[in-house]
Amino acid sequence: MAQAKTKTVWMCSDCGNESPKWMGRCPACGAWNTMVEERVSVGPQASAGGALRQGVVSSSAPVSLSSVSSSGERRISLGLPEVDRLLGGGLVEGSLVLIGGEPGIGKSTLSLQIPLCNPSLKTLYVTGEESVRQVKLRSDRLGGDASNCLVLSETMVENILDSARGISPGLMIVDSVQTMYSEGLESSPGSVSQIKETAALLLRFAKETGIPVILIGHITKEGSIAGPKILEHIVDVVLQFEGEDKGQYRLLRSIKNRFGSTSELAVFEMTGTGLKEVANPSELLIPMHGEGLSGIAVAALMDGTRPFLIEVQSLVSSAAYGTPQRTATGFDPRRLNMLLAVLEKRAGFRLAAKDVFLNMAGGLRITEPACDLAIVAAVLSSNIDFCIPSDVCFAGEVGLSGEIRPVPQTDRRIIEAQRLGFRKIYVSSYSSFPEKTAARGIAVARVGDIAALCRNLFK
Repeated sequence: MAQAKTKTVWMCSDCGNESPKWMGRCPACGAWNTMVEERVSVGPQASAGGALRQGVVSSSAPVSLSSVSSSGERRISLGLPEVDRLLGGGLVEGSLVLIGGEPGIGKSTLSLQIPLCNPSLKTLYVTGEESVRQVKLRSDRLGGDASNCLVLSETMVENILDSARGISPGLMIVDSVQTMYSEGLESSPGSVSQIKETAALLLRFAKETGIPVILIGHITKEGSIAGPKILEHIVDVVLQFEGEDKGQYRLLRSIKNRFGSTSELAVFEMTGTGLKEVANPSELLIPMHGEGLSGIAVAALMDGTRPFLIEVQSLVSSAAYGTPQRTATGFDPRRLNMLLAVLEKRAGFRLAAKDVFLNMAGGLRITEPACDLAIVAAVLSSNIDFCIPSDVCFAGEVGLSGEIRPVPQTDRRIIEAQRLGFRKIYVSSYSSFPEKTAARGIAVARVGDIAALCRNLFK
């Protein structure tokens, strides 16, 4: 049998595009300085997963779409209700799930908690970064039942698949995909070609056997998952951890989900015994202090279908070094500058010579525009040293003309605020919601612009 030959090509680390020579800019995705040199095999034995280039499962005949059953997929519970909800009701059989995040944020902890929290699910835990003893020490710290969790320390994907076929687990977890390699390629683990081939082999295994596979992946300093973009295209679900590694809370966000919604969010609290699910984030993110503090406002936000309330903290002081500072933690500094410019132009507040510091409680990163109204209220409260009552919250977007624009699902925000004991909520005067929502024991104050907010709030 003819032997495979090797050749050197240049691959884009972002999209995986191949080029026979080095180029400063990838012609496929347009990224600069992403071409890396790879040695690849060509010939009849070039790729163990080459059949995937022709289809997910070989030797399949075309079928009529009308004859295909549209009944729901069978889902497997992972023993973690928040993760099951994020996946759309559980893990679909034969699916390939990718969990990404920065080092130390809790990816390996969460992946090991899955078999420990669901001992009825036979799980094969493949570790390429740690020894079996290290996994055992971590499982002892996390607690739980490890009787049905099998650990394999291996990095060659062919050996992993052979072991999985012999064991026939209900779930396979691979930590991490960047450490795996295929014997059909000569490039080193973590290279573009190895990541593509490893993911292709694992996808084929999952689709042929019906065994779901969870991959753990690292992310780059830019915040994207390491490896070519084709990795995210291959998998069925992409979940990404967010949050500061030294902070208390972690956010698990759905980036891609072929079996459910991508507008869901799960909140975890990092403890000494692992990640603890936070079923009601609002109770942890709202004020935990006494009365009489200025510069604090509460925002009623939505993430997917879940409403939650978060504390916004602001500090406004005279610039001590001539040039005023604009610092935002957990919020876009450019949008903060825009809101401050609106206050200067439309409301007459002189903030150009003052330092403005903004912080989102809990170390969370907020991108929803509905937080604008709470930020404006917190900045004004700190500027005039006026305390906003702790039972008041805000939900509204601020436009460049100083108008307060409505935000979606206002009724759900009002209901959540009322449930947590808030007595008043400020919304846009253009918001529309059922009248019965406004009669739930909470006062709804409608304001049309920043001037109306100041008159109503600081009277």
